[in-house]
Amino acid sequence: METNREFSYRGVAVNGFLALLILVALLFATIICFALIDAKGLTPFVPILMLFAFIFGVCGFVKLEPNEAKVLVFFGKYSGTFTKTGFYWLNPLLSKKGVSLRARNLNPEPIKVNDKAGNPILIGMVLVWKLEDTYKALFEIDSQSLVSTTGQTGKAISRLLSSAFENFVRVQSDAALRQVAGCYTYDNATSDEELTLRSNADEINEQLVTTLNERLAMAGIHVVEARINYLAYAPEIAAVMLRRQQADAIIVAREKIVEGAVSMVKIALDKLKSEGVVDLDEERKAAMVSNLLVVLCGEENAQPIVNSGSLY
Repeated sequence: METNREFSYRGVAVNGFLALLILVALLFATIICFALIDAKGLTPFVPILMLFAFIFGVCGFVKLEPNEAKVLVFFGKYSGTFTKTGFYWLNPLLSKKGVSLRARNLNPEPIKVNDKAGNPILIGMVLVWKLEDTYKALFEIDSQSLVSTTGQTGKAISRLLSSAFENFVRVQSDAALRQVAGCYTYDNATSDEELTLRSNADEINEQLVTTLNERLAMAGIHVVEARINYLAYAPEIAAVMLRRQQADAIIVAREKIVEGAVSMVKIALDKLKSEGVVDLDEERKAAMVSNLLVVLCGEENAQPIVNSGSLY
């Protein structure tokens, strides 16, 4: 079972305002010591040492907003993740890498993939993700290469790290979307039991979230939500598939019309027989059924012909 190697920082964390007060007092003491060098003949070693201590102490201030964290490294060794909100002073020898724990959106451009039936489709998604494990994010994937090559510090490092995480999520989300889309058909005209991309959005979205979390777990990233927001046939087959959908719609409509027409003919024949309006033999019934079906199923209005002669 994989263990979580991230832990909270357990070292000294002094209130930033208290540390600032101490450093200001140290600065005044340093200035006084420098002033007394000539007057009292003191050695300059002590005030110089105090000045270096002041400069060293100033480098230890840390300010964190809600849902932000600092990953602390002491000469290459992971020392914990500091997440306390506010103004603090930490050991200046610690390397502090700022990361954001806030939720972020990713809305990449739709991509072209082949569905389960081999049809080229365009599919896009939008996902919400956030950083959960800072250790994995910084040390399990190569997220720091962009920062180390530029030599940036402070906020620039945080922006570059965020860019590296977003690029990782973008690549893995592309692969996950291709994987999920290839397991289902765009739609299924022959069976309603099989899941399809068009008709079973909730089930497909759940599968997409599961696949994304499996791929992004190595980077300590958790997908909160992922949804398909664009789905269409590729342009080269869109016209053909549109005609197929139109044909399916026409067939369904015709089936409904015929079903209703047969029901109406049966009602008419039963009504004529039960009320004794006319007594028709089988041949005449067949002719009447044929005429009624033509009238009821035809797309154009029927032109009535009045027969003034005998039926026989």
